Amino acid sequence: MTRDAFLGGRLTLSQPRNGFRAGLDSVLLGAAAPAGGTALLDLGAGAGAAGLTALALGRTDRADLAERDPAMQALARNNVDENGFSGRASVLEVDITARADARRAAGLMDNRFDTVIANPPFFAARRGTPAPIASRAEARHMEAEALELWVRCAAASAAAGGMAIFIYPAPGLAALLAAFDRRFGALHLLPLAPRPGMEAMRILIRGRKGSRAPLTLMATRFLHDDAGHGFAPEFEAIFRGQAALDW
Repeated sequence: MTRDAFLGGRLTLSQPRNGFRAGLDSVLLGAAAPAGGTALLDLGAGAGAAGLTALALGRTDRADLAERDPAMQALARNNVDENGFSGRASVLEVDITARADARRAAGLMDNRFDTVIANPPFFAARRGTPAPIASRAEARHMEAEALELWVRCAAASAAAGGMAIFIYPAPGLAALLAAFDRRFGALHLLPLAPRPGMEAMRILIRGRKGSRAPLTLMATRFLHDDAGHGFAPEFEAIFRGQAALDW
């Protein structure tokens, strides 16, 4: 295990040294949650980085972390306690791709959350390079059909008028957009690129349950400036825990 600081030290997480590890995507996802939330669900939460980021930045009053892997559940519970969120966060032992009745039996109720966030596995099974650690492979690889199940779970878990936010690699946008378009309206797409002049590598998508408002494609934002290795001021402030993602 390692113990890693996020948000300029406002959040410290235990993670597997060689398994799936939270990084910039998890922080951006948590920072993308809208302000004023009361109940947030983090699907496939792992060690809890995204959901706890949303809590640490004051984006939600409470966070439920849904995770199916027992080892990661234990880490998430430890991270909840170690960061002082034991009264505001809980870990749900649930497979979010399971049938609705199985999810409910595990404590994941329908129509409950005003915000649902997720960083789904992003390589379709049998594509890319398989991860050597089993837990990391599960977190990075899945059948294409499973993305549909993740979005389905998000739609079932969101309250009427609630919002779902996913972060996903740009090459998978078509499948992600198709799954969202069947269940959410008022879709907003925010492309994220490393630098000006470079292709987007990640997409943030958000949608509102029950809305029929049209899609909005937002201007690409760049994590770094033209030169140097530092982050652009907007993202530097996020990663230091001084700001949320305004979009």
